[in-house]
Amino acid sequence: MKTFSGKVAAITGAGSGIGQATAIALAREGCHLALSDISEQSLEGTVERLAGYPVRISTHLVDVSDRDAVYRYADDTVSEHGKVNIIMNNAGVGLGETVENMSYDNFEWLMNINFWGVVYGTKAFLPHLKRSRDGHIINISSVFGIIGVPTQSAYNAAKFAVRGFTESLREELDIEQCGVSATSVHPGGVKTNIARNSRMGDMGDFGMGDKEDIAAMFEKIAMTTPESAARTILAGVRKNQRRVLVGADAVMLDTAQRLMPTGYQRLLEALFRMNQGKKKTSQGIA
Repeated sequence: MKTFSGKVAAITGAGSGIGQATAIALAREGCHLALSDISEQSLEGTVERLAGYPVRISTHLVDVSDRDAVYRYADDTVSEHGKVNIIMNNAGVGLGETVENMSYDNFEWLMNINFWGVVYGTKAFLPHLKRSRDGHIINISSVFGIIGVPTQSAYNAAKFAVRGFTESLREELDIEQCGVSATSVHPGGVKTNIARNSRMGDMGDFGMGDKEDIAAMFEKIAMTTPESAARTILAGVRKNQRRVLVGADAVMLDTAQRLMPTGYQRLLEALFRMNQGKKKTSQGIA
């Protein structure tokens, strides 16, 4: 897919962040849009930012953890636009909690959105993409789909799963030569609201503060803007890349994992021990 002009793209989680920025980038290139989000207000904000672009835009309230809703979204997209060429499975949430303390409710909540949402979106849109003979599936994993991190086991599980799911899918599509391709996207720190919208469970001694502290820290260290992320993703789609790393931090962590497939874990363990020591010192425990 060398051009997006005249194509139709469906994007989940289009109300903010990478989804919104990608919608704007595609509209700039003449791509029609079927935008979905769980928040009507957020969708309205995205549509406002798209004012003036000569493209057809439809909006869809969708909870990606609801399989029937995602299939309706796919059918409605084709009904309203006549076709669909791109599905970007972008909607996602975060959760900070240790494996020992994690509730099954929290684990299932995250997996239903971050993993099953991607599966539903892929399977619901794939037949329509095949009919277009010029389709692309963009599945948003994470740099946490490449490395494991303490307190992020549920998020890691979902994003590693998205990576494996998409790589297998890409191989099948290439073997079929059906006119559809797939890309696994691995953003590093992108300046979005995901930290503020995350659930913070019981992180025990591993915690780095309350939700506001963690959100503020994330915003401080996030290196990439959503606009830059969108440009990188779409460039990767044009090149039909199998994997797209978003941000210098993603490239760095991917390199670290390649050079030290298990050794990087010891570095993270050391960092978390240092944080635990600082917490105990500040609390007068040590």
